[in-house]
Amino acid sequence: MAKQRGDGGRGRRPGVVNSAKRGGPGRGFWLALGLVAVLGLGALGYIASRPKVAISAVDPNLPPMKAEGYVLGNANAPVEVIEFADFECPGCGQFATLTEPDVRTRLVNTGKVRMRFMDFPLPMHKNTWDAHLAAACANDQGKFWEMHDVIFQYQDRWNGEATRRPRSVLGDLAKDIGLDMSKYDACMDAETHRAKIQASVQEAERLQVQQTPTFIIGGRKIPGAIAYDAFKKYVDEELAKVPAADTAAKGAISTAGDSGTAAKADAR
Repeated sequence: MAKQRGDGGRGRRPGVVNSAKRGGPGRGFWLALGLVAVLGLGALGYIASRPKVAISAVDPNLPPMKAEGYVLGNANAPVEVIEFADFECPGCGQFATLTEPDVRTRLVNTGKVRMRFMDFPLPMHKNTWDAHLAAACANDQGKFWEMHDVIFQYQDRWNGEATRRPRSVLGDLAKDIGLDMSKYDACMDAETHRAKIQASVQEAERLQVQQTPTFIIGGRKIPGAIAYDAFKKYVDEELAKVPAADTAAKGAISTAGDSGTAAKADAR
């Protein structure tokens, strides 16, 4: 009897393996593997479905124009920052409302930087062309930057998720900043500045700008909504390349004084 108890561990049928000693991966391994597969499929789904920057259709009947931008700041500022932006782009709105106020106060108004806004309406945004046209029409009355600011500030009122009739909302914004509405409405109805905006889009495509916003600071092309500290770092690196005499601030400027200055883009 004692011998039988001593051999009790050997009394199983041939081929039966104790589950506690079974070789190979356990339940935890298969759960982890399943989780990785689910996450992988989710990532692939996001990549496949996320909006892509498509090449815009060009109207060949519009007159050829040079790419232009809207300049804010001292024309003699030692550093120019070019921003390619889409008025309906959430990242552009984030930069305009959170970062750009500091950029204007600390860098533009002190004469260190001039900003050049370049139109880059993306085809994925349904209402963006109307916003770009509205800003261009405001520029005719010397109020591009005022319109720029309210368009971004109230982006959630006129964008494609909010309305199918953005011109009504944009018209209210134009009225709020004091535009002559008869001139503004005529400009919008005729789409007077479509060729100018299209030229800016072609310039963005020539420079292989892949997303909005994208900034060109010196020889660098920087995608994404940059935080102020990173923005200033890029500017400081460019200022360091300029002789000290040229970096002296020319004095604070009035954003209203040069609010609608348009000039040829020097996108290097």
